[in-house]
Amino acid sequence: MKTLRRILGILLLAAAVRAQDGGIPAPGAPKTEKPAPPAAGRGGTQAPGAPATAGRGRGTASAPAAASGAFSPKDLKYPPLRAIQAPNAATFTLPNGMKLSLLEDHDLPVVGGIALVRTGSLWDPPQRIGLAQLTGITMRTGGTILKTGEQIDTLLDNSASNMETAIGDSVGTVSFAGLKENAPATLQLFKEMLTQPGFRREKIELAKTQLRVAVAHRNDNAAIVAHREFASLIYGKDAPFGWQQEYATIDRVSRNDLRAFHQRYFFPANVMLGVWGDFNTAEMKASIEKLFADWTVQQPPVPEFAKVKNAPSPGVFLAEKKDAPQTFFTIGHLGGQRADKDNAKDYAALEILAGILGGGPQSRIADRLRTKLGIPNDASATWNADYARPGLFEISGSAKSISTVAAIKAIQEEIDRLRTAEVTEDEWRNARDAAVNRLVFTHDSQTKLFARQMVLDYYGYPKDYLPLYQKALESVTRADLLRVAKQFLNPANLTVVVAANPSMFVEPLEKLGPVTKLDLAIPEAKPEVVESSDASLAEGKQILLQAQAAAGGAEKLAAVKDYTMLTEYSIAPAVPNVGGSKIVQIEKWVAPTTFRQDATLPAGRVTVYADGKVGWISTPQGWGALAGMPRSQVFGDLFRVYYRLLLSDRLEGRVVNAIDESSVQIADATGQMTSLEFDPLTHLLKRVSYDTQQAGGAPIYSEEIYDDFRDAGGIKVPFKVTINQGGSKFSDVVVRDYKINTGLNPLELARRPQ
Repeated sequence: MKTLRRILGILLLAAAVRAQDGGIPAPGAPKTEKPAPPAAGRGGTQAPGAPATAGRGRGTASAPAAASGAFSPKDLKYPPLRAIQAPNAATFTLPNGMKLSLLEDHDLPVVGGIALVRTGSLWDPPQRIGLAQLTGITMRTGGTILKTGEQIDTLLDNSASNMETAIGDSVGTVSFAGLKENAPATLQLFKEMLTQPGFRREKIELAKTQLRVAVAHRNDNAAIVAHREFASLIYGKDAPFGWQQEYATIDRVSRNDLRAFHQRYFFPANVMLGVWGDFNTAEMKASIEKLFADWTVQQPPVPEFAKVKNAPSPGVFLAEKKDAPQTFFTIGHLGGQRADKDNAKDYAALEILAGILGGGPQSRIADRLRTKLGIPNDASATWNADYARPGLFEISGSAKSISTVAAIKAIQEEIDRLRTAEVTEDEWRNARDAAVNRLVFTHDSQTKLFARQMVLDYYGYPKDYLPLYQKALESVTRADLLRVAKQFLNPANLTVVVAANPSMFVEPLEKLGPVTKLDLAIPEAKPEVVESSDASLAEGKQILLQAQAAAGGAEKLAAVKDYTMLTEYSIAPAVPNVGGSKIVQIEKWVAPTTFRQDATLPAGRVTVYADGKVGWISTPQGWGALAGMPRSQVFGDLFRVYYRLLLSDRLEGRVVNAIDESSVQIADATGQMTSLEFDPLTHLLKRVSYDTQQAGGAPIYSEEIYDDFRDAGGIKVPFKVTINQGGSKFSDVVVRDYKINTGLNPLELARRPQ
């Protein structure tokens, strides 16, 4: 167990690397790097006599003798912090163009690594926002061309290893960690995942469902709403930094899009690979060079990252949240960028200044609001400087709704006060020590430094960036703080975003200035037809012809005039209200569009009927015209009758469009739409996916997985179906009896139960 915990510790380094790209917040929200809060005892308030970690920070504090036998913690003396030094890693460029860094570390018998790929959501097409994130998710969950995600899970579990993939704003990561003895097998699997992802359709759809859920709930948390809208206003909604994922942009992403994205950005010259752990450098270099020798893909150089337009958007903006119990706010303006190397000392001073303004319970905001005004609040201030773009200067927090205007006014005044006089000696010293300690103690091992140095190399920063920044923090003076406050803090350019219920305000928000109300509406999910061309239409028809032949032949399918199917549904236990129950259903169909279902539910018998135009429904409470959600669901079932799906190329008004080499989308003029995936070996129908209308809210993604094909009148028909909804199992369906062409009478199907 200890070894496993150590491996997990190594994996945290990979997560830390991804965090340099802003982490992974709610899908679609602009991401900014936030400095970690100072660790307890590291901001100049270490417990008396507590020794620091050997070789990692300050030495043991010594207490001067006092005549009275008592002393203050301020009397403690600490030796200077050790200077940060870049690890002595070996770097190479392999024959295929991939850059390689190796760091020997024999403390533990483990090997870990991470590949940094120059890609990111900044290159998402505007109509497919979410493409990069979906690629990053499904590279892991979708397995490789050779292995499924589940098979990979088993291999990793059995070898006490781990492997993850992700794509953020401006970097993609593929990481691994495992025991030294399993390193060759782990590296082989790592190479497969990096170079040959499988992008299996079911995992793509599951990931898309997760992103859709995030869209549906993106306005639930008022604090997140305030931050998201603030960043979007600062960066601009017309730039990638301010874009949001929507149902439509997620739904437009296809498997081919993921493949194309991977092909464009995942090539050797676009990858930096770092490996650290218990190995010999020369032997590891030789192994990796041999392993990747056959990966010789070439692509044009990746373009530069998008630039942020420095256009201030001052003003007061209201995100109305009637269910918010209090006010949440974000205040600030555009920050800086680490690439401004000439301003390294300025950024160091601004980081310290933000700590003085809102860095904890002793900060100026806390003192002003809590102590002097008696306003309960939770606020923090940060000056962020990102690697690939300017970060944000922001003050985020909350206050009681009745104190909203007073709290924001006080914060604005504190910002202005920093520009008028030097901070006190104690404020300067405490904030500076906290910033220096935070930097040193987040780089207190060779592997952490190695991972951070890889990030700096990736973004083109000098090797001595961290030591120089440490010196810059240590050399900041009170005069520097006043200078940068006057130069960079601009009260006239403040953007104020308030997420709250305005009816709870005592003072109107307009006392802060003109108020602009923000539109938080989430565009409805509307199924869209796959973009088509003559080639995709021709390919779609060819795929359907293969499926018809596999099922028994187009003529036999066309000869089916009716069927009766007896099925038993085993509802998954987690399904609300009916979970764990069994439902028996008889389904009857007469060509072309007469359809009836008789189901025996726990609450009684339910019958629905449709003739392609109108219908009715009968329940234990009575019967009535088929309308609303039941009508939508029944007409969807009618559209997806097995024989009609397979013969869609013959049905007037239906369009069959290829999605990829083994799947098609079928749509008609009424708005019905479904995707069919066929087994690439047998060409039998494998998966039917579609949106199911719900009683409230957005439609939910549903899929039917077909199995156990048997002969029924010379036609192969599935006798087992698994139904999933929203990424979770809804039911297992078993066909108990199946008959075709028994001479069903359409009038009999229309007869209502007595």
